[in-house]
Amino acid sequence: MMMMGEEKGKMVHDDKFLRDAVFNLFVAGRDTITSGLTWFFWLVATHPLVEAKILEEIEKVFGAAVGEKCKILGMEDVKKLVYLHGALCEGLRLFPPVPIERKQSLKRDTLPSGHCVNPNTIILLFTYAMGRFEEIWGKDCLEFKPERWISEKGETIHVPSYKFISFNAGPRTCLGKDLSFIQMKMVASTILRNYRIQVVENHPTTPAHSIVLLMKHGLKVIITKRQF
Repeated sequence: MMMMGEEKGKMVHDDKFLRDAVFNLFVAGRDTITSGLTWFFWLVATHPLVEAKILEEIEKVFGAAVGEKCKILGMEDVKKLVYLHGALCEGLRLFPPVPIERKQSLKRDTLPSGHCVNPNTIILLFTYAMGRFEEIWGKDCLEFKPERWISEKGETIHVPSYKFISFNAGPRTCLGKDLSFIQMKMVASTILRNYRIQVVENHPTTPAHSIVLLMKHGLKVIITKRQF
């Protein structure tokens, strides 16, 4: 964009804009996916039935050829993994990469709830809690249940972004949402297809107090290559 601007005899963006854009790519495109996959692998490792279903789906869709095991599935391939998609959504629901968001009103407004908001009012959205509301997600809201994202026909259920808020909603919806799912599916399917992940016994999995929901002590695991 800057080169195009220079060709036209004007600078469209300055160095500060480029710095902020690059920083955004690093933070939004790296740390959030790191968070999402870390909690996902922990959930799968502690729910062997879910792991078995993910592996079954991968083998059912792509076969069990030994020579193909280490192959990274492509962008179009991973779109077929409905159960894996549900497992990732479920992980993001329980452990959203950004657990709390800060909003600030520019002018007086009225929220859908009827509450009036004055200019410069700060509003905090606790996305971590919103993904665990029994009134919204049911009595099993604390359970890791990928099936809640799959219809009786075996298709992905579309959940409104204002309910599944992990990628924000409305005009502020994350621009990288689709790309994030593709990246996570490619990484998750390749690793689970080739390795068994076992969490180290008694390893604490405490969330860190941070802008991005990482594990305070990291995720220590034992990785074993699957035998084909």
